[in-house]
Amino acid sequence: MNKTVANADIAINDIRDNMTLMLGGFGLCGIPENCIAALVKKGVVGLTCIANNAGVDDFGIGLMLHKHQVKKMISSYVGENAEFERQLLSGELEVELIPQGTLATRCLAAGYGMPVIYTPAGVGTEVAIGKEVRKFLVEGAEKEFLMEYAFDADFALVKAWKGDTQGNLIFKGTARNFNPMMAMAGKTTIAEVEELVPAGELDPDHIHLPGIFVHRIFQGVNYEKRIEQRTVRKKDL
Repeated sequence: MNKTVANADIAINDIRDNMTLMLGGFGLCGIPENCIAALVKKGVVGLTCIANNAGVDDFGIGLMLHKHQVKKMISSYVGENAEFERQLLSGELEVELIPQGTLATRCLAAGYGMPVIYTPAGVGTEVAIGKEVRKFLVEGAEKEFLMEYAFDADFALVKAWKGDTQGNLIFKGTARNFNPMMAMAGKTTIAEVEELVPAGELDPDHIHLPGIFVHRIFQGVNYEKRIEQRTVRKKDL
């Protein structure tokens, strides 16, 4: 039951070229920084990355984009990364933009073992091109729903505030974001934590994600806790 590994390099050792990865986080909050750094160091290429966003130019998934390691991004928001924009417009990077709720629910579907979901988001737009649309009776009226497949990811890379050696995780504040649902969805889930404690030390009532979903866990180092867009109030005169 002890799922600990020494560091990020060991944790991601069997991630190979052309795999599909889920990466938790929202903006720069709750991203698996150590795992990303290890992937950059390893130099794997041809990756399909499922993440809410692509980081910024010098941090997060943006580091992988600069090394041309990412073949395709499946994301909801990508507006803070100039290199992402350049690669998209030049045709170097394939991009699938999807509604944020659809991104979350496709993660949940994978975790729950559901092959598809039906959502009204995207019906009648470019998102629906080539996809099946069905009508369901909702509140006495027929409504169209778009069929979306659950994600199929080789690995999920997530970050938590605290975890134990059995993989039980506690997230802190908004850093929880996409991490729990992606941890449920990956064939192999790697969790990095700011604090790793022995099994039994965490209060069961406080655990956000049970260890059954986590395959490897390690204590990360050198977390930067950056702020993507710093906004401050003007000084009162």
